[in-house]
Amino acid sequence: MSYAIAAIALAAALSIVIASWKNGISPMPASAPVRRAVAEEVARLGPTGRIAEAGAGWGTLALAIARRNPGRTIVGVENSPVPWLASKLLAVLSGVGERVTFRRGDLYDFPYDEVDLVVCYLYPGAMSRLDGVWKRGLRPGARVVSVGFAIPERRPERVVVCRDVYATKVYVYRYGIDIEVAE
Repeated sequence: MSYAIAAIALAAALSIVIASWKNGISPMPASAPVRRAVAEEVARLGPTGRIAEAGAGWGTLALAIARRNPGRTIVGVENSPVPWLASKLLAVLSGVGERVTFRRGDLYDFPYDEVDLVVCYLYPGAMSRLDGVWKRGLRPGARVVSVGFAIPERRPERVVVCRDVYATKVYVYRYGIDIEVAE
């Protein structure tokens, strides 16, 4: 029995390592102050609409947003199997699971034209690549809320500084309007 548990734990850890290597980043949950700040920013942007979390990891950010924003539905996109399964379980246990779903898939292939807002906590290379995806796929006026990393060569509409130990910045962008490119 203990060998089976050890084998399962090893397989899960190996799965996370392989997915992290492929993605260029490991699934890292946002701190509680950052989750609160993002959930508040989403609330400021409006009471209803559909959100995508690109690279949902363990699902904690999506669930925090759902708790603070009862009029919103959220789909989290994650390609790493262990965090994806964990996020699905957390959604069921959270009490907001009817408004939050987690889809296993590639965040670069997600149909962003189906959402009003994208939330992400990624890294600079992913932000650069997603900028092109969002230029083509987001509806005009759709917003992107990025934790920690700015989108290169794009001017944010708003920057929120979180009250955490790192003073993490949350960047808010609007797509399809004239202020897109930084000067």
